[in-house]
Amino acid sequence: MFQKLVNHNPDLARLVERGYAVAFDQGYLIIRDIPYLDPDGNLELGAIVSKLVAVNSEVMRQEDHQIYFAGSHPHDLHGRPVPNMGGGPKSIVLASEHSDVAVQRSFSNKPTDTGKFPDHFTKIESYVAIISGPAIEKYGVTPYTFKVDETEVADPIFRLQDTLTSRAGIAELNSGFENEKVAIIGLGGTGAFLLDYAVKARIPEIVGFDGDDFHVHNAYRSPGKLDEAELGRKKAEVYQARYEPFRHGLSLKATYITNDSAAEFEGVTFAFVCVDKGSARDEIFDLLIQLGIPFIDVGMGLKRKDGPINGMMRVTLFQTKNAAELKAKNLAEISDAADNLYRDNIQIGELNALNACLAMIRYKQLRAFYRSDEATIHSLFELADLSVVNVSSIDDL
Repeated sequence: MFQKLVNHNPDLARLVERGYAVAFDQGYLIIRDIPYLDPDGNLELGAIVSKLVAVNSEVMRQEDHQIYFAGSHPHDLHGRPVPNMGGGPKSIVLASEHSDVAVQRSFSNKPTDTGKFPDHFTKIESYVAIISGPAIEKYGVTPYTFKVDETEVADPIFRLQDTLTSRAGIAELNSGFENEKVAIIGLGGTGAFLLDYAVKARIPEIVGFDGDDFHVHNAYRSPGKLDEAELGRKKAEVYQARYEPFRHGLSLKATYITNDSAAEFEGVTFAFVCVDKGSARDEIFDLLIQLGIPFIDVGMGLKRKDGPINGMMRVTLFQTKNAAELKAKNLAEISDAADNLYRDNIQIGELNALNACLAMIRYKQLRAFYRSDEATIHSLFELADLSVVNVSSIDDL
């Protein structure tokens, strides 16, 4: 990866040729051995960290004029803090391979003439002049140590660099997913969108189950392109092929889940149930409750009577401590009633997506990625007035 980035990015290559101690993390450029002065005029060494934005797997561009710095605030020859640095205290998460670089603050020094840097080389040169100038003058040191670090930082989840996380500065929020293995049962309309969202989260392992074929109507309520060669194949095969180039740790099986499927859930820590048949849901609920796996069940009831479509979407969280009791409340259909609204085949892509969004947001709240002000276990979204009703206690159902 080091040589690939240097070979395809002239500005990064110039940094190496100049002699900087260059390294690459997931979504970050690291420059070690940056000399600076502390308040007492002592020589210190810090590191500059700058965001990389991936244009593709080889070409990187800079994000903005800001940098991160591993070290205290630099001072001038008179013991005064170097002025016009902006920013403030900041920490970011780098890979364990670069654990020696502990970011403490950010700096923001925008070029006065253009307002932005043309490339990484110009940006780093500018900041080094400001940060290291006093130390270079006093001690005759140099930041050009030629100590490049070609350590490969392999992403165990994604096949491309996750520059979305680094660009947003939210790496630490992914810690709640570290030991997760998520199951998605049913890859129809809502399940397909849930899979799309899960694939793009830093969830190490995802398993999915659906024994149905992929037909034309599925293409109208699932994310992504349509390739006619996919029609008639198993949904699991179609989605495995679509997402395989994106990430590791994905296993989709063309099978149905019953109460005899315990072996399929070894290591699973959370599940999403996205099925449209009550009797199948009943068996799946019993299996997950027996295995002690918390899960979210989604449902959609749409109808058309005397005009436009109306109805609601449901997201229900079954936690280990209350799953059996919550099932007994019959919030989700667990039998195959003749008048099942969902079986009337009214499903619309944006509503499937919204149902999946609500479910994924609730899951991510449980893993402390999103803020949660109340312990919601049951949510209903009413289409006609776009209202959401949340219930936090079984006693209120």
